[in-house]
Amino acid sequence: MNKSTLALAVAVGLLAQQASAAGFIEDSKATLKLRNFYINNDNRDAEAGSAANRANGVRSKTEEWGQGFQLDFTSGFTQGTVGFGVDAIGLLGVKLDSSAAKHGNALGTSSGGSVFPSDGDHAADEFASLGLTAKAKISQTELRIGTLQPKLPVIVTNDGRMLPQTFQGGQITSSEFKDLTFTGGQIEHAKGRNSSNNEGLSIAGANGGSNYDAGKFVNKFYYGGADYKVNKDLLLQYYYGNLEDFYKQHFLGLTHNWSIGPGVLKTDLRYFHSTDDGKNGNDPSYYSAGDYRGQTSGKGKVDNNLYSGLFLYTVEGHTFGGGYQVSNGSSDFPWLNQGDGSSAYLTTDMQIQKFARAGERTWQARYSYDFAKLGVPGLTAGAVYLRGDNFDTVNKAGGVAGSGLSEWERDITVAYVVQEGTLKNLGFMWKNAMWRNDIPSSREQDENRLIVSYSIPLL
Repeated sequence: MNKSTLALAVAVGLLAQQASAAGFIEDSKATLKLRNFYINNDNRDAEAGSAANRANGVRSKTEEWGQGFQLDFTSGFTQGTVGFGVDAIGLLGVKLDSSAAKHGNALGTSSGGSVFPSDGDHAADEFASLGLTAKAKISQTELRIGTLQPKLPVIVTNDGRMLPQTFQGGQITSSEFKDLTFTGGQIEHAKGRNSSNNEGLSIAGANGGSNYDAGKFVNKFYYGGADYKVNKDLLLQYYYGNLEDFYKQHFLGLTHNWSIGPGVLKTDLRYFHSTDDGKNGNDPSYYSAGDYRGQTSGKGKVDNNLYSGLFLYTVEGHTFGGGYQVSNGSSDFPWLNQGDGSSAYLTTDMQIQKFARAGERTWQARYSYDFAKLGVPGLTAGAVYLRGDNFDTVNKAGGVAGSGLSEWERDITVAYVVQEGTLKNLGFMWKNAMWRNDIPSSREQDENRLIVSYSIPLL
C-alpha cells in the first residue's frame, strides 16, 4: 500500500463518524473541467538535419488532438480542534486525432508523445488516472498527503497540455503568523501530463532524453521556504529544494508593485543558486547537461547561478515589459524534469524553450492588451520575444560543438472567455510560437495550440 492510499484510508476512517459534520459537506466543492486541446509542431530541419535526430526518432512534424476531462473534488474540514478532509482529482484524456506518423514518438519510449502516452509507436486511444489527497488542519496550519500540484519557486506543476502534471508526496503549509507563510514538503513521484503512471524524479542530462527508459530517477525531493508579505505591494521569498543525488537549490525572490502616474510598475527579481548533491558529484549517469569541455560524456555535476529581473508596466489595459536573465556556471539550470514535459519557475519559461543554458544571457520584451478597455471584456492578446546568446555547446566526446551560439523565440497568445449568459466561462485560446537558433544539429520549431475550455460547477 503506497503512502497516498494509506493516508486516504486513515482519513476515511476518521471521517466515518463525522461525515455529516458541519463544514465537511457544506464547504465541499466539485467542478468538471473540459479542455479540448490541439497541437501542431513543425520540427523544421529535423529530417534534413542531423543523423542523431533521425536516430532518436524526431519527427519533422507532430500533430495531435484530444478531449480532456478533469473532475476536481475539494471537501471542507470536519469540526473540532483538528479538522479532517479529503480531496480528489480524476483525469481522463480521449484521443480525437493522431497516428504513428503524427504522434512524435517513433521509438515508442515510455516518455510518450506530445499529448498522449504511447501504445507502441502510436498514441493510446485514452488514458486516465485518479489522485487522492488526505488533509488535516489545525488553526492556520494544513497538512496534505497524496496527490499534490505545488506551484512554488523550486517545484512547479506543468499544465501546458490537455491534462495537468501531478506529484505524489506530502506538504505542510502554515500561516499562523500575520503576513508570513511557511511551506515544506517531500515529493516521491511525478505523473506526467501525458501519462497515467507514477514515475521517478530526474533532471535533464540524466532523464535519458529520447532514450527515456535508460534514464536515472530517484524518489526523494525535499523542499521548504517562506513567503513574507511586507505590505500589500511587496513580497519577499526564500525557498530551498533538494533532489536527492542530483542537486541542492536556494532561491531568493522579490515582487513589488509601484503606482507610477496612471499605471502600476511590477518588479519581479529572482535568484537561484544550484549545486550538486550525492551521486551527481561523481557518477556520470547522474550528471547534468551543460558546458563540460573535456568530459567524455559531455556532461558534469550541477553548478549554476541564475539571476533574472522582469519589469512590467500596466496602464489603461496595456502592459509593456522587459527583462534580462543571466545563467552562470558549468551546468544548465536544474529543475525537476523527468523528460516528459515540465515547468521551471523562470521568467523565460516559454511555450517551446526555457533559455537557461550554461552561460546564456537572455533579454526579453513583452506586450499585452486587455480589450475590456474597448468594451470587449474577456478578450486578451499578448506577444513575447526573447533572445538568448553567449552560450557554447559540447558534444558527447567533450569537444566544443558550437561557440558563441544564440537562439530566439516569439510567442503570441490570443484568448477569449465568455463573460455571461448560458456559455459563461467558455474559453477559447490560440497560442503560436516560433523558435530559431544556430545550434549545431538542432532543429527549429513552429508550434500552434488551439484550446477550448469550459468549467461546470457540480457542487
